[in-house]
Amino acid sequence: MTLTPGKLAGMKAVANERGVIAAAAMDQRGSLQKALSKEKGSPAGDDMLEEFKSLVTEVLTPHASAILLDPEWGLPASKRRAKNAGLLLAYEKTGYDANTPGRLPDLLDNWSVKRLKEAGADCIKILLYYTPFDPKKVNEIKHAWVERLGDECRANDIPFFLEFVGYEEGADEKGLEYAKKKPEVVTGSMREFTKDRYGVDVMKVEVPINMKFVEGSTGGGAHAYTRDQAKKLFLESAKVATKPFIYLSAGVSNNEFTDSLALAAESGVKYSGVLCGRATWKDGIAVYAKQGAAAFRSWLETKGVENISNVNAALKTATPWTAAY
Repeated sequence: MTLTPGKLAGMKAVANERGVIAAAAMDQRGSLQKALSKEKGSPAGDDMLEEFKSLVTEVLTPHASAILLDPEWGLPASKRRAKNAGLLLAYEKTGYDANTPGRLPDLLDNWSVKRLKEAGADCIKILLYYTPFDPKKVNEIKHAWVERLGDECRANDIPFFLEFVGYEEGADEKGLEYAKKKPEVVTGSMREFTKDRYGVDVMKVEVPINMKFVEGSTGGGAHAYTRDQAKKLFLESAKVATKPFIYLSAGVSNNEFTDSLALAAESGVKYSGVLCGRATWKDGIAVYAKQGAAAFRSWLETKGVENISNVNAALKTATPWTAAY
């Protein structure tokens, strides 16, 4: 399996000198706007989103191999990233239509892979809500959609990062019952999208377990798996992948995410890095909304850098993405 020159250049641009992807994620849009508005007590405008993203990018990219941004509010930030940091741009619309079953995806109206590449993207990222247990009719729509995106990235010779987030309609996806089903959702999704037909170069995946429900974890209470079972589940999901995969932080705390990476390492999983967003900067939302840009910059330079350094330390056991090729 070989990579074309454009895809190879894009992959090198977003990885560190070891070939590990130690990337920061700052492509949140709808959820970030809601959080900022809530903390501020009034609607957060475009200027706030742009400034927030720019500050995160400026302060954290010296400690990251790349930054993931969106073309809606993130382009000014992309110009302020460190020279060492590559750029991934998101291509999907934020959120989904809650009135339509299946959380169907949609693309940004005024963008194409060609335009994102012209805007400076080294790689293209797409988010897809997915579960292998949805009706076949729903998943066929999603499969065809990803195939089209794979072809568009091939045509423009740029790497395609597919992020899939599991779900179950009507379920509490942070609860115990879903935690028991999560390994099958993650593994089944990885098994599907590692197929060559989709043209995915890197899978951006959830940790296949919920750390809060690992026996002996700091969460206490009920558990869905023992530590040994959790390690086995990490390995089972990794075993189905024929493409490099990296972990996303999925909005958990910095401690919980680094604990997850430690457990992945303990299990012997050969993952190729992370795209870590909220676990690094989400606790600074209230600081920015209530105290302003200067206070937020100060928070990022201390706590934000500490958070990303914790993740980087956990990545010492990650495997270069080139191992899959």
